[in-house]
Amino acid sequence: MSEVATLEQVEFAENPEPRCPCVLLLDTSGSMQGAAIDALNAGLRTFAEHVSRDTLAARRVEVAVVTFNTEVTVEQDFVTADSFNPPTLTASGMTHMGSAINKALDLVRDRKKQYKDNGVAYYRPWIFMITDGEPQGELESVVSAAAARLRDDESNKRVAFFAVGVEGANIARLADIVVRTPVKLIGLNFAEMFVWLSASMQQVSQSNPDDQVALPPAGWSAV
Repeated sequence: MSEVATLEQVEFAENPEPRCPCVLLLDTSGSMQGAAIDALNAGLRTFAEHVSRDTLAARRVEVAVVTFNTEVTVEQDFVTADSFNPPTLTASGMTHMGSAINKALDLVRDRKKQYKDNGVAYYRPWIFMITDGEPQGELESVVSAAAARLRDDESNKRVAFFAVGVEGANIARLADIVVRTPVKLIGLNFAEMFVWLSASMQQVSQSNPDDQVALPPAGWSAV
């Protein structure tokens, strides 16, 4: 038996709660430098603080962080909210969004297999992408393939993918890639957005895995 399998078994034996996985897919390209990346980092700290306050959500919500610029990096693989220590992000480079979407979908697929292998129930995974731009510096075929895969995963209820455009984001281009209508962040209101995300994850985590959950109003956004 591999060491990884053993660690998984211990993890799920110690905490058999159903899991509510959420990937934060974050644009750290050069245009996010300055106030935007500072506000994003502060928002991540707010999210970690809020989501771990609820004792049930802290054991059920799992957070992973994937950043994308010219590189796509798994900054944090899935951990339960009570163990989530937000990374401090820096901004540089281009916007390899298609590759990033594929990486997030890969993470979700692999994590769901681990749940199934260990008999752990789970909620539909969320991927929450925040960007201030559009795909840049990668082949259009990569973006098109990621968009097609995302549509398939959404239609088969394998994932719920949310796209948030920061000031300067090409919302029309995002709408071509994702299934759900992208929303615009009002100003640099990352803290309020992450409080909303935390509250949403808490509501989902307190439901049954197949329930439809009404999410709180998103006062931080505009369509």
